[in-house]
Amino acid sequence: MSNIEIKGTIKKIYDTETFASGFQKRLVILTTDENYPQELPIEFLSDKVDLPDAHKEGSVVTVGINLRSR
Repeated sequence: MSNIEIKGTIKKIYDTETFASGFQKRLVILTTDENYPQELPIEFLSDKVDLPDAHKEGSVVTVGINLRSR
């Protein structure tokens, strides 16, 4: 895993999903601030699902993420 910081604008904050096991996740779409902007889906898991509540859609933020791929 790699730790990366990404700066961008929040395009969409989705509602928290709770699964039968009790696991929770929340999706935020972030539009990067660069010459060729990208829309990045960022998942907040478990105890981090409330972090997006401190922000609104349209807010410019810097997000620290752990990069994983499938």
